[in-house]
Amino acid sequence: MSGLNKMELEGCRDLLGLMETSEIFALCDTITNRLVQPQDRQDAIRAVLAYSQSAEELLKRKKVYREIIFKYLAMKGVIVPPCSEKHSLIQYAKNHWNKPELKVVEETVESVPDTEDTILFEQVKEKREKKHEQFEDCYKLGEEFCQWFFELLNSQNPFFGPPLEKWGPQHFWDDVKLKFCYNTSEQNVIDYHGSELVSLRLLSLVKEEFLFLNPNLDCSGLKCVSSPHGLVIVAVAGTVHRGNVCLGIFEQVFGLIRSPFLVDTWKIKFINLRIAGENSLEPGVTLEKPSITLESSELESLYNGSGTCSRTEALVTENRVLCGGSGNQALCHENEASLNMYEQELPNPPKH
Repeated sequence: MSGLNKMELEGCRDLLGLMETSEIFALCDTITNRLVQPQDRQDAIRAVLAYSQSAEELLKRKKVYREIIFKYLAMKGVIVPPCSEKHSLIQYAKNHWNKPELKVVEETVESVPDTEDTILFEQVKEKREKKHEQFEDCYKLGEEFCQWFFELLNSQNPFFGPPLEKWGPQHFWDDVKLKFCYNTSEQNVIDYHGSELVSLRLLSLVKEEFLFLNPNLDCSGLKCVSSPHGLVIVAVAGTVHRGNVCLGIFEQVFGLIRSPFLVDTWKIKFINLRIAGENSLEPGVTLEKPSITLESSELESLYNGSGTCSRTEALVTENRVLCGGSGNQALCHENEASLNMYEQELPNPPKH
């Protein structure tokens, strides 16, 4: 009945062996609709394998957690980025099971060092390690950039004392674009163009509206991807505060391009910022750390000549993901008047 091939069957059996007994029994109940009553742990594993239509269908089950797949791959020596999403880990596992020739080469590499298969294996291994290094470099860049950006921006808040350094258009490309989504009684999306206008709008959030943006730089709150053409996409989520009150959450996506004139200096090409209000919390009560809602594959779809694409539009206009919600709009109701006033004072954006 099982749709798994021999390699997948053995692999899934080893993977299930890493799960808790209670989890395996629960998985068996789900897959068999409680029609099979296993006598013990091994009986439950056999039933799960027998009634699974495919390896992918089994691994996609909610009860097969991402951490279990990651642990299995690590045990098998398959190098994967630490922050890989579950669907990516499933693909790594499928690739591992469906390329048995590489496994044979790996086992015999020491005894037969000069065969064509060994050369193939070394090439695949080198490519995999290089991809892992590129991911780590990109993630490190994103983490360092966010630490610098939010420390600098938050330091412009007058309640925090003197700024760390001068904030201004020098941190942005001249044709930078900011798409800003915020909640009032209805969804609001505003575009800003040009380094002067974009830097002023971001500055006003902390200097005039006294906000503090606290990014979540853990694995779930930060994602980074890079294009072959030099564009780096950094996505970060976090909480928004004023004084001791947590007002809501934010999700921000940056497009970064290295400056050709300055060593190790990156400038901002575009920003998409969404701020959503939550119920105001008492001092000392914190929200669960926000996570990035976009998958890495969706961030990769931002690649094109201008640094934006249709998914960028979706990032700040999709009601369900970004600007929707029926919660208390404390953040945005309070800021609506100042936002409207600020709009009237801004000069017309430059034409492109």
